[in-house]
Amino acid sequence: MTTGGARSNMTAGVAFLAMTALTAALLAGFLGALHPALDSFSHFRIHLSVLTALLAVALLASSYRLQAAAALLFALACLATTASALPRLWPQQAVAKPADRIVYSLLQINLRFDNPTPKKVLSLIGRTNPDVITLDEVSGMWTRELGYITGAYPYRILCPYPNGVFGVALLSRRPFAAGTAPHCEPRGAMATATIDFGGTGVDVAAIHLSWPWPREQYWQIGELAGPLAALGETAIMAGDCNAVPWSAAVRRVASLGGLSVMPSAGPTWIHRKLPDFIRRFAGLPIDQVFSKGAVTIHSATRLEDAGSDHLPVLIEFSLRSDGRQPEDEHQSALAANAQLGNTGG
Repeated sequence: MTTGGARSNMTAGVAFLAMTALTAALLAGFLGALHPALDSFSHFRIHLSVLTALLAVALLASSYRLQAAAALLFALACLATTASALPRLWPQQAVAKPADRIVYSLLQINLRFDNPTPKKVLSLIGRTNPDVITLDEVSGMWTRELGYITGAYPYRILCPYPNGVFGVALLSRRPFAAGTAPHCEPRGAMATATIDFGGTGVDVAAIHLSWPWPREQYWQIGELAGPLAALGETAIMAGDCNAVPWSAAVRRVASLGGLSVMPSAGPTWIHRKLPDFIRRFAGLPIDQVFSKGAVTIHSATRLEDAGSDHLPVLIEFSLRSDGRQPEDEHQSALAANAQLGNTGG
């Protein structure tokens, strides 16, 4: 065997080992319900699928061609499970807004506790003029900055985190329902208020989960089991879950609250030192929206960068008077939402 042939075989062998390791990591992500350590792999399913596919394609011409073909099919199947979060390069038509119902808006932002441009966030809020805002990483700096828009959003609750950095907040232009009071959950991880939308009380919640295993996300969700279960029959919740929509963590949150997870708006987070276009196409879709009852979500759109390492997400929704969501309306809303949410801001 020539030196070149030996090197080629060695390269193929290393690539095969790498492909095998990536395939194992992909498989582990589907077993997240067994242990949070396995669920940690699920958050990188898109990236792992792409890397596995690239290695498999490179090995199709090698002696590992059969294994490569199997790995390629597996990677593509894994990627298909993330379809709603994949970015698209062209706009899609949204589900039609109801002519007989008011359409409301909710703005979800992880502010970034040390955001160097807080006025960009306040400007964005002023331009989008949402009915309600859910906020994460509300540090002491943000308590001061949010005070400037008290006139526009007089109904509010700020829930501090013990370290003074990772609190949540909920701001509303619409009043809290009569006879109710907003409240904070333990350690400032969740804020809940019943908001009056034209005579209909809707439980609105802001949530911020910690990082996945080995950090405390799994235990934190357990701590929030009671507050999640206590959400009313009609509710909408948004926040930085630090978990992708197909993960066991997000499914667990939804199950505890009797909620449906909205198809992802697309990648919203990446390290803030990386360019915005990389975040939009290679970031992690970890800002989630949940709903139940009379809430119908029509669209979710990622907006422009506002100085945080997360992109803001603007959600449009309406309320049905019957309190029940017909299956055909639910499915059409989800399908259109999966398309619209990935177009970017």
